[in-house]
Amino acid sequence: MPISLEKVEQTAPGLISLYKQAAVSLDKHGLSGERAAVYLVLDRSGSMREYYRDGAVQHLAEQTLGLAAHFDDDGTVPLVFFSTGVDGIDEVSLADYRGRVNKLHESYGHMGRTDYAAAMTAVIDHYRQSGAQVPGFVVFQTDGAPSSRSAATKVLCQAAGLPLFWQFIGFGDDEFHFLRRLDELPVPARRVIDNAGFFPAGSDPRSISDADLYDQLTAEFPQWLAAARAQGIVGG
Repeated sequence: MPISLEKVEQTAPGLISLYKQAAVSLDKHGLSGERAAVYLVLDRSGSMREYYRDGAVQHLAEQTLGLAAHFDDDGTVPLVFFSTGVDGIDEVSLADYRGRVNKLHESYGHMGRTDYAAAMTAVIDHYRQSGAQVPGFVVFQTDGAPSSRSAATKVLCQAAGLPLFWQFIGFGDDEFHFLRRLDELPVPARRVIDNAGFFPAGSDPRSISDADLYDQLTAEFPQWLAAARAQGIVGG
């Protein structure tokens, strides 16, 4: 069961508007009643510093929690921080979210490069070990191309047979050529189904309305669910 509005009011009153707006987008895309284990992957490469400082990353975590409250019943979103490798794995929850992202970010020290593959592998391992009976919905935030494009492409293609959907979101003014190509990798030549989406949030992600962000986050998930069910990757 999703988390009720009453529960959100009691545990995280600051997220009520996000919770309500997420419901609108889910209904618009035919996703009301769907279940998913939501993950949030956060880029800690050196160029991300300003987005932690201005609260953009924290805000994305809160928006993701507002969405996850409809998809899952535990009020918790696993966090994977990455740069040159995986910097840390933790969680953010309805009961503990204020300032949580920066507190964790600052505890990890040096901000390195951008290894998508390491972060994606960490999500896959966590999902498998969790014993989840529902598909995984991964919000993957970054501000640039990975240090190894071939490694990232290989992991995404191999993961296409798993019940995991990867929704990439780009911060900054990069043109994101690689992520656009990753989003359009051919099916079935490179992967069994299209298991990824991408949208750019621009240089000021906080200026995007919550309604627009949720619409972008959930736009491709219904098509993936249908394809994954048709292939037997997701049950039901």
